[in-house]
Amino acid sequence: MKRRHLLAGAAMGLALSMGGGAIAQGMDKAKACFVYVGTTTDGGWTQAHHVAVLKAQEHFGDKVEFQWQESVPEGADSERVMTQMALGGCNIIFTTSFGYMDPTNAVAAKFPDVKFEHATGFKREHPNVTTYNARFYEGRAVLGTIAGRMTKSNKIGYIASFPIPEVIMGINSYYLHAKKVNPAVELSVVWAFTWFDPAKEADAAKALIDQGVDVITAHTDSTAPLAEMAKTDGKVIGFGQASDMAEYKPSPRVSSIIDDWSPYYIGRIQAVLDGTWESRDSWDGIAQGTVGIGEFTGLPEEVAAEAAAMRDAISAGTYHPFTGPLNKQDGSAWLAEGAVAPDGDLLGMTFFVEGITGEIPQ
Repeated sequence: MKRRHLLAGAAMGLALSMGGGAIAQGMDKAKACFVYVGTTTDGGWTQAHHVAVLKAQEHFGDKVEFQWQESVPEGADSERVMTQMALGGCNIIFTTSFGYMDPTNAVAAKFPDVKFEHATGFKREHPNVTTYNARFYEGRAVLGTIAGRMTKSNKIGYIASFPIPEVIMGINSYYLHAKKVNPAVELSVVWAFTWFDPAKEADAAKALIDQGVDVITAHTDSTAPLAEMAKTDGKVIGFGQASDMAEYKPSPRVSSIIDDWSPYYIGRIQAVLDGTWESRDSWDGIAQGTVGIGEFTGLPEEVAAEAAAMRDAISAGTYHPFTGPLNKQDGSAWLAEGAVAPDGDLLGMTFFVEGITGEIPQ
């Protein structure tokens, strides 16, 4: 199932710069609905969204009615679900997968009085559509720092879902920060071409382990990679993805990237109640709490401290994970000394940085 798609940098940059008009119509009660690509117990992406929904439900009490549907395939099925939700009285509909982008805009055109919020997309074709995302690459910088310090083989791995900018910028950030603390490090990438398929994810982890990789991160949704690492008796470590995956603490899960959508969901639903909702693009990170870093477990004290310092510097805005000098994989210049990558470059990223071997699938 494909949550996101290869994005052109210009299109993404335009999406971030576009303004939106307010749809002012307050109400005493509202109905908020959510479309999930996976299950609420997948241990990763969808579970993180659902945990946020439950927090919002607790926050609003009987002022807001909540509805959700899980395991909705991207494409025509999702358009049908969204239509049913709109007809069923939903005032705001959150569609939580990239592949819902075109269906979201298609349904929004038919229901101009319903607000639509699309996760990880870039199209806002109607004034009742908003997009929202998270700066996951910031978390990858923290995990990369740990990987560079903890690897004994100098071989680290990355289980990638699809060759799209969000994933590519995560790979680059992970590698750059591992290399920063360990110049001898080498990165292997295995493309799973799935967001949630435990069997494929487990096979990807096995392939990396067979190559001698001893630190692995995954940009897929299940706990299967950590389950494979757990079979190595501590020889291979990794990280939780989207959710904490705490059942694998203290090792092989030594930290995690935790998506916390609850402040966003509470804020946007409140805007519907207040009549202040407006179309916009949102891209938050560690500073806003949307990207959280899980507890450090099973790490030497100095490594945990270094990772925490990286997290705190990003949060404070004193460090950006993509700061020059940086070159592209082919050796051509990308960022000059001290230059920070523009959001448009990141949101349209289709290249590896210098030092990563292998090609990005087309």
